[in-house]
Amino acid sequence: MAPGSAYPIDPAGETGFTVEAASMKFGPGMLGELGGDARGLGLKRVAVFMDQRVADTEPAQAALASLRREGVDGVVYDRVRVEPTSETFLEAAAFAREAGVDGFISIGGGSVIDTAKAANLYATHPADFLAYVNKPLGEGRPVPGPVKPHIACPTTCGTGSETTGVAIFDHVEKKVKTGISSRWLRPTLAVVDPTTTYSLPPGVVAATGFDVLTHAIESHTARPFRSRPRSETPQLRPPYQGANPWSDIGSLQAIRLGGLYLERAVADPSDLEARDQLMFAATLAGLAFGNAGVHIPHAMSYSVAGMNHRFVASGYESAPPMVPHGISVVLNAPAAFRFTGPAAPERHLRAAEALGADIRGVGPEGAGAVLADRLVALMRATGLPNGLSGIGYAEDDIPALAAGAIAQQRLLSIAPLPVGEQDLHGLYRDAMRYW
Repeated sequence: MAPGSAYPIDPAGETGFTVEAASMKFGPGMLGELGGDARGLGLKRVAVFMDQRVADTEPAQAALASLRREGVDGVVYDRVRVEPTSETFLEAAAFAREAGVDGFISIGGGSVIDTAKAANLYATHPADFLAYVNKPLGEGRPVPGPVKPHIACPTTCGTGSETTGVAIFDHVEKKVKTGISSRWLRPTLAVVDPTTTYSLPPGVVAATGFDVLTHAIESHTARPFRSRPRSETPQLRPPYQGANPWSDIGSLQAIRLGGLYLERAVADPSDLEARDQLMFAATLAGLAFGNAGVHIPHAMSYSVAGMNHRFVASGYESAPPMVPHGISVVLNAPAAFRFTGPAAPERHLRAAEALGADIRGVGPEGAGAVLADRLVALMRATGLPNGLSGIGYAEDDIPALAAGAIAQQRLLSIAPLPVGEQDLHGLYRDAMRYW
């Protein structure tokens, strides 16, 4: 058996892992250098993706001014939707084709960055929309090759999308979220400026901050990379490879930073140190999960968000009703980690300790529970809903929720133990209420 996994090591299976980390710069004021970054990539005319709220902020204006100073023509697209859909992805791609740009810049949260990725893909390699969408909802066709340069500038401390090759959207017709995954979608450069988070409402910091934590914990507790079959060629090695020594470095440090600073960043908007550190944790977690993968909480989240367009979260009052991604993920996480704990107890205990739990005297049988309890304590301290019932779900919804989650095999296959549809029924039942 692989250490800390229910999956055995296959002697004829995978023996190596690939690291394709994005180039990244981090620090207050880095958006003021954006024009120079674009010029350094040879860009002359770029599509600048953002949503209307971001467009009026000081960091976004500094970024646009930097482009003008360097003579880079920035064509602004500010119609990005929070929690994008297949329709909004296609609208953005049509804009990109008509604008005739040689590169992309995204300034915003994960929704903005993912929309820019999709627009870049479909403008560069036109195809039917479902061609590149992950199976079984789409064809899962490989992206043919490189897309145009993309500089991703996150404005929330959560998604890590600036470092990954994944674009997530709401498949409205199927009432579930899914995505497109390819190494070619990873942004060319991530410009991470924590000043963009200073004006975020506490509710947004909480939602995105829990996305950081779940990314990192799922990455650390993923099945080991050596438990997967060997790829036929290096190019076919999947973006989500399983936990490995490189991803462990970023995931554990992201968990530590989240445990230290998330509650502070939510409680006191003037605590700039906490917001800076949480922003760095988000990037570390993105690097880790973009390499190792995420599993059950994210797989469960896609139907949680896809089936609910009535909930209004704190901090998102100006957006259409929806379940923000970080909330849709973390509401499943305590139930999921109680379930996976026995398959990888050492890794769950390490994650719990990094998050700030007292693990003295906790044996392997309690590893999942102590991690779950620490997460629940943080959820309560930061004002999150009390499980899925807190956002309007009930027992009758479980079959539909589980049917949506079982379709996310790309994610479920990364869990440290096999997951069936009946397991998901139990997990959603456990996630209904935590206190």
